Amino acid sequence: MTASPFDHAFLSGLLGDEETGACLEAEADVAAMVRFERALAEAEAAEGVVPFEAAEAIAAAASSFQPDMALLRDATRRDGVVIPELVRQLRAAVGEPHEKFVHHGATSQDAIDTSLSLRLAAVLDILGVRLARTVEALDGLARRDGGRRVMAHTRMQAALPVDAARKILSWRDPLVRHQARLVAVRGHVGVLHFGGPVGSLEALGDKADAVVRRLASALGLVPPHRPRHSERDGMAELASFLSLVTGGLGKMGQDIALLAQSEVGEIRLATGGGSSAMAHKVNPVAAEVLVALARFNATLLAGMHQSLVHESERSGAAWTLEWMILPQMVMAAGVSLSTAERLIGNVSFHATA
Repeated sequence: MTASPFDHAFLSGLLGDEETGACLEAEADVAAMVRFERALAEAEAAEGVVPFEAAEAIAAAASSFQPDMALLRDATRRDGVVIPELVRQLRAAVGEPHEKFVHHGATSQDAIDTSLSLRLAAVLDILGVRLARTVEALDGLARRDGGRRVMAHTRMQAALPVDAARKILSWRDPLVRHQARLVAVRGHVGVLHFGGPVGSLEALGDKADAVVRRLASALGLVPPHRPRHSERDGMAELASFLSLVTGGLGKMGQDIALLAQSEVGEIRLATGGGSSAMAHKVNPVAAEVLVALARFNATLLAGMHQSLVHESERSGAAWTLEWMILPQMVMAAGVSLSTAERLIGNVSFHATA
């Protein structure tokens, strides 16, 4: 049983997205954190901070490491974060004499936030592909139906006749702008998080900058000019982007639902939802989902802006709030884009003006 509609037993049929969800699962999180620990040891060995033999032992243990997930859950209840127990288990897998070099110079937030950066990079790849496909689908719809004359509506009232292309472009063009926004968001999200306990990396001495560069390169992330533990603007920018995407698709969904009304009839849906009582109905389910997801992300966006407020060098409360909100916003955006592409394939305009 789950409280989330995104992986609920039957609501996931409406709101599920296995491809995006796979990036957010606990197994993916653990794998990314272990990848960080291995890459950290190798970067430190390359700079002479830890012995090469230690890095080799950590890499060997990491390659087959299978943590006890039940212990991770219980320890997180106690510690508030998973890393102390994960590091304990990884050190046990490495064994003497090299176990003490696991997680050397790092702190829990380094591993947790770098894991998030790695997984969000994969998510943004998925969203980028879906944005492109959705734009292509709308281009196809415009080529086929764009010349048909339909009634424009202002303030919910019939206004003047326009080409259907006018409506289609109002759905398409924001998505093209989102493709450009995605480039900037990727640069602000795909950042290495590595600062040690208080962001000073003092355990690495004068090798700190070199280790940061090596570690970032190994993980395919941007090396920051200094640690960003309490600077969450990148995550808030991502949340804003996600809400913009779902909001634009929600506008399209709202338009399609209105234009598909029996009394309007400017759009016909090839398929739709059935009714338990009225067999004649073709409900605009996918369009309604887009509206709901837009409103969902718009609501959560305020919470992500609340999570910007970190006390001093780290806030457990703000960090936890981010964990609660951001994955849901990511899922909503993924579902919205896949739903939009399917919906466009079912839409046809019918001239009424």
